[in-house]
Amino acid sequence: MTNALLMSSSRMGSLGYLEHAAPQLNTVLEGTSRKVLFVPYAAVSFSYDTYEDLAAPPFTAVDAELTSIHRFDDPVAAVRAADVIAIGGGNSFALLNRLYGAELVREIRTQVTERGTTYIGWSAGTNVATPTIRTTNDMPIVEPPSLSAIGLVPFQINPHFISGKPAGHNGESREERLAEFTAINPGEEVLAIVEGTALHVTGSRGTILSNAALDSAGSHSADGLVFANAAEPRTIAAGESFELSEISGPVI
Repeated sequence: MTNALLMSSSRMGSLGYLEHAAPQLNTVLEGTSRKVLFVPYAAVSFSYDTYEDLAAPPFTAVDAELTSIHRFDDPVAAVRAADVIAIGGGNSFALLNRLYGAELVREIRTQVTERGTTYIGWSAGTNVATPTIRTTNDMPIVEPPSLSAIGLVPFQINPHFISGKPAGHNGESREERLAEFTAINPGEEVLAIVEGTALHVTGSRGTILSNAALDSAGSHSADGLVFANAAEPRTIAAGESFELSEISGPVI
């Protein structure tokens, strides 16, 4: 049974790296060895060593041990031996390209969906857990062999969702971009999740996880939004379990 935590972001507001996510991490790590294989392939402007140093402390804070995959000579063997796999944020196109280069796209899918490995992703790590990276917010700085990704959930996700436009911004809002996606792909829907929240997947069901800061901000501040073609977004309330099949994905 798939056990996955798909986080919108690594930070929330002025909090530190993954500081908001400790309860979410504890939820998904329960019952595991808490030994985490970290995949830093989304890093572009800094080294894998630096990324490992950044990501390790928040896992240490929840009694987990994180080791980067670049420490291993054989990344496929490392994935096969892992009890928990975490993929960090950065550039989704660079990440997916490197996952293909290391022959890990299908391997990670197999380990998580068939062999019980727990998956944790944030930002780009969430994007690659969906069927494709077509709803990432990132610039395509490289061209992967395919936009098809790991596909742990059957629908697209848009992390870092923020409603409206900043003052002085004359480009499209996130709502407008997602309306474009669903207009071109009318049979598909997109789950948008705001910063600080996560989708927890257990088998065929999902739950939007909030955090204390969002809970204090208002009753609907952590809810997920599902965008569909020619329709107002519908809400998935934080904390309420739903069937993943309720959100339409691509026909594969």
